[in-house]
Amino acid sequence: MKASLHAILYLLAAPLIGGLLAGWDRRISARMQSRPGPPVLQPFYDVLKLLRKENVVVRRSQNFYILFFLLFVMFTGALFFAGADLLLVVFALTAAAIFLVLGAYKASSPYSSVGAQRELIQMMAYEPMVLLTAIGMYMVTKSFQVQDIAAHPTLLVLALPGVFLGFLYALEIKFRKSPFDLSSSHHAHQELVRGITTEFSGRALAMIEIAHWYETVFLLGWVYLFFASIPVLALAACLLVFLLVILTDNVFARLKWQMALRSAWVVAIVLGFGNVLVLSLLPPP
Repeated sequence: MKASLHAILYLLAAPLIGGLLAGWDRRISARMQSRPGPPVLQPFYDVLKLLRKENVVVRRSQNFYILFFLLFVMFTGALFFAGADLLLVVFALTAAAIFLVLGAYKASSPYSSVGAQRELIQMMAYEPMVLLTAIGMYMVTKSFQVQDIAAHPTLLVLALPGVFLGFLYALEIKFRKSPFDLSSSHHAHQELVRGITTEFSGRALAMIEIAHWYETVFLLGWVYLFFASIPVLALAACLLVFLLVILTDNVFARLKWQMALRSAWVVAIVLGFGNVLVLSLLPPP
């Protein structure tokens, strides 16, 4: 009953929290660039405007994939906050990303096709570190269940410092922020413009934005797990990580896909696998 309540709360509250975070992202980024920036509620205004726009598509089936992208992102977060198996959560998240890629390919646009290819490369970049994060949490807590991991009495970050840093690196890729905004840039001057989302408009583009809001809350929830034994510290860590993502986005230029892939794998091997290897060599408590 408690798990179901958490899942329902996520489904209802995540788009509100995610939209506000997106608004603060724009606002803080503007301040860093010496601009006043839009209102904090601007993302909600944008989505409402998109929902009222005419639905123009290259192929009707492309919006079918976007609908399932949104549903799978919602399903992923609901599983996570219901305390389900962390590996199942990872697989559901991957399935959601695949539906987004399929929708972009279905549009048959050169911009969206290149964006879809780069999205697949980014998935190859962050998936190893995401899996290593789940494995590391299992090695400390002896469980893949999110509810057991959250209830662990010690700070996971103390046993998993390398995994935590590696997860932060993967988080930059998953948020599609500079230097990893390869597939869908939010900066208009870049050569892909909107990349993977170029051929989407109206309700489909609104669904993509809402899915990103859900995804943001879910990923910050995963950061929370590293500090879950001290809730106040966990919330502060989520806020600091969110601010770090914004700062990185405004400081670094975009990497080439080769460098992005190579660096992500190096981080996964050195920080993620290295931390897991050390844990496996330590004597059991």
